[in-house]
Amino acid sequence: MNKNEMKIEFLSKSSNEAFARIAVAAFISGLDPTIEEISDIKTAVSEAVTNSIVHGYEDKVGIIILKCKIIERDVYIEISDNGKGIENVEIAKQPLYTSKPNLERSGMGFTIMESFMDKLDVESIIGVGTKITMKKTIKEIKKVEGISLEEALIG
Repeated sequence: MNKNEMKIEFLSKSSNEAFARIAVAAFISGLDPTIEEISDIKTAVSEAVTNSIVHGYEDKVGIIILKCKIIERDVYIEISDNGKGIENVEIAKQPLYTSKPNLERSGMGFTIMESFMDKLDVESIIGVGTKITMKKTIKEIKKVEGISLEEALIG
């Protein structure tokens, strides 16, 4: 059984958003994901981490915890904070909803996470924090004479 996991804690600084994206991409690289799968996962991680920084901690610096687990070809990503929490998760998940319209936020973070990942769960408690759990299955690409099927089809 292919199983692995990692956990990283980092400060809620915008410069660490790129670090989180790269860390997850490197961690899942052994599954040989497509460029599209890597891009989807990196984008979803970016949105979740940015939400923790901008909404969870606002103007304070706190800790963001990133956990990533691989079971066979399934990637599970959990991003949590001990920030202010989300008052109403269902409203926050609506496209274009933003609690910070003055910051030119698009309000599409949860929508992006849902569209790029196979599953998204959001748990939040006011004054305690938020935990976002995402799952994506990495498709197995069959090799043909030393190249992937995708490479053979593209050309």
